[in-house]
Amino acid sequence: MTYNRRLFLKSAGAAAAGSLVLTLASCGGSKEKSSESTDSTGVAATEGAGAPSIPDFGLQLYSVRDIIGADPKGVLKQIAGFGYKKIESYAGDKGFLWGMTPKEYKAYMDELGIVTVSTHADTTKDLEKIATEAKEAGLSYILQPYIGPQKTLDEWKKRAEEFNKRGEICNKVGIKFGYHNHDYSFKELDGKIPQEILLDGTDKSLVHFELDLMWIVAAKADAAAHLKKYAGRYELCHIKDLVSNPENHSTDLGKGEIDFASLLKVASDSGVTQFIVEQEEYPGPVLTSIGNDAEYMKKLVFKS
Repeated sequence: MTYNRRLFLKSAGAAAAGSLVLTLASCGGSKEKSSESTDSTGVAATEGAGAPSIPDFGLQLYSVRDIIGADPKGVLKQIAGFGYKKIESYAGDKGFLWGMTPKEYKAYMDELGIVTVSTHADTTKDLEKIATEAKEAGLSYILQPYIGPQKTLDEWKKRAEEFNKRGEICNKVGIKFGYHNHDYSFKELDGKIPQEILLDGTDKSLVHFELDLMWIVAAKADAAAHLKKYAGRYELCHIKDLVSNPENHSTDLGKGEIDFASLLKVASDSGVTQFIVEQEEYPGPVLTSIGNDAEYMKKLVFKS
């Protein structure tokens, strides 16, 4: 079974009821590979191969979808406490600004010392309004997430044309439009890779891309080769670990199959500047996983 989140076409679901005990568990820590190997990312992992150039990292708020609705400010404060310096929002029940006005939202994030880089949203409607609010709140990107597999190559080409038009709308407001992939856009259709149709069929000045590293790996594509081929087209990425057996699902960073030390180096060398952690499934309490993910990133990243 392929796990895809059909985000923003429906509400994010009800927030967890009752009080939350926000306890932090110590990170188990991931062991670095000490010998050369080739993993599912298509990257040869070699000790000392160089660290990714990542000055800071963020969190996609879908990772805390079950708890953020009950206390947005409290959960955002917890996220800041873990060491996340950036946020990518999504359009939950209270909107991507979580019930705050753009001015209120930006002021609170400034207070926490966090920059909201982007938000996922349904960009098929009210895009100018969404873009205007996002700009006022200090965001840089609005990203279209799940659109579902298209049946024909012509349908994928139409999506590329639509993305160009949405990019024009956002560009006029002063914000960037982009697309976030799932596994289906990397699965061959009539001899073509749909993701490449989107990349080749869109104006790079109007349409930007966020590469979900788990979903490209889950699709059995060569993530490193793809990043190198389309260097400069991906400005954001989702850092999400994969467990593929018996079915694809995400887990705490460092507990899955992806060699992020190598893959993130390729990503940073290929033009990715925004590194956003996301976790869709958890082996335990949500905040324990989010804390573990932050500790993993701190150990992985060599700050300049």
